[in-house]
Amino acid sequence: MGAFQVDGNGGGNSGGSTHADKRPNELLGSWFTRSGWSKGELARQVNRRARQMGAAHISTDTSRVRRWLDGENPREPIPRILSELFSERFGCVVAVEDLGLRTAHQSPSVSGIDLPWTGPQTVALIGEFSRSDLMLARRGFLGSSLALSAGPALIEPMQRWLVPGPTAPREEPEPQSTGRGRSRLSRPELDLLEATTVMFRTWDAQCGGGLRRKAVVGQLHEVTDLLQEPQTGPTTRRLFKVAAELAELAGWMSYDVGLQPTAQKYFVLALHAAKEAGDKPLGSFILSSMSRQMIHLGRPDDALELIHLAQYGSRDCAGPRTQAMLYAMEARAYANMGQPGKCKRAVRMAEATFGDVADIDEPEPDWIRFFSEGELYAENAHSYRDLAYAAGRSPVYAADAEPLMRKAVELFAVDDVHQRSYALNLIGMASVHLLRREPEPGAVMARRSMEIARKVRSERVNTRIRKTVDTAVRDFGGLAEITELTDHLATHLPETAEAV
Repeated sequence: MGAFQVDGNGGGNSGGSTHADKRPNELLGSWFTRSGWSKGELARQVNRRARQMGAAHISTDTSRVRRWLDGENPREPIPRILSELFSERFGCVVAVEDLGLRTAHQSPSVSGIDLPWTGPQTVALIGEFSRSDLMLARRGFLGSSLALSAGPALIEPMQRWLVPGPTAPREEPEPQSTGRGRSRLSRPELDLLEATTVMFRTWDAQCGGGLRRKAVVGQLHEVTDLLQEPQTGPTTRRLFKVAAELAELAGWMSYDVGLQPTAQKYFVLALHAAKEAGDKPLGSFILSSMSRQMIHLGRPDDALELIHLAQYGSRDCAGPRTQAMLYAMEARAYANMGQPGKCKRAVRMAEATFGDVADIDEPEPDWIRFFSEGELYAENAHSYRDLAYAAGRSPVYAADAEPLMRKAVELFAVDDVHQRSYALNLIGMASVHLLRREPEPGAVMARRSMEIARKVRSERVNTRIRKTVDTAVRDFGGLAEITELTDHLATHLPETAEAV
């Protein structure tokens, strides 16, 4: 399919097209009919997503939806919002063009992902995009021209990560603190930058992506300023590594609050920075984040390509924890593709490789420390859960998922840091119970997930809870426990705007 399109036209929520010769938008009408939504429901979802983006000026109603269906072409960011909503509804990328809406002009430097793999241009692009993000967010909405790429348009540019860059010049030692010829950035200052990145990552795990995203983007922009000043070779590489980690984290937080095109752009820029840093394991981690996003968007084939690219690029240099994480993500992709044999093989490889973690004496990078025993159980449990859905709600695969998900829940229950993961696994446990036709314990798990979700600013968590409750209502709506669950959802997890 095509790509999500968003132009920089602020505007209101009304159309910008002429009304002469206006004809019904048959493409939009077709997607709308298949969605099962009412006009009022679509209007409410558009308003909620606009608030999440910071576009508080948008207020859509049923009459406006009717005018879109009649052929009115709404201004941005409405086309982008509709594209994201229908994509999530159908589990595949539904481009603006697929909805019969206006295709916005793209600025390659802002919206493209096929970017030049050179250090100075990487710095300039990260600086431009992070500045645009901060400025546009303050103006009320993230309205810059963005595109969410998929298929060959995504995979082929990412494959260039493996192409060797120019030979690096001979390294010179770090200058000493003599006052002459000294690097602008001292070693303690670099250490502080790296420690700040670790702190941001901890906040994200505890509080979700909605609380500190702007702070991470601001820190990333500051690092690009430092990269544009004279530094020694070793300092430059450390700064690129910090930039890569911050860009990945900005992408992850954007993904967590539902800003999918923004997230992908940050992931791509992070991969470019990791290449400049010469850090292949970090690059493989960034590709795994991109893979997770593609699974979320219903593109498991793209997810698999990205994971294989990550595995190939880091096979000789990544530690066992990173390799185990990549195998687990490979299993998730195969599960969503409905390939049980390959999924189970990847699950076994993840378990076997993780067993080597205890034998490693060298310190591991902070970005992979999240992949604990609980996370391993969680990923493999979700793979079997996804297999169950792919196989028509198979009770066999749901039974395979249950003990692994239970172990994950038990381990995250005593983890004070990874609260978002705890909420996600509680709702994962609820979905497994529903697959096994066990609505009562499913309702208990869902209620527990809501209690954690109230403390976490994560639209991803909230969306999964709502979808799971919708499934419970559809399958077991007559039970008192499910009726109480829907009341609990309305009271404890109302639909509110996310801070971005």
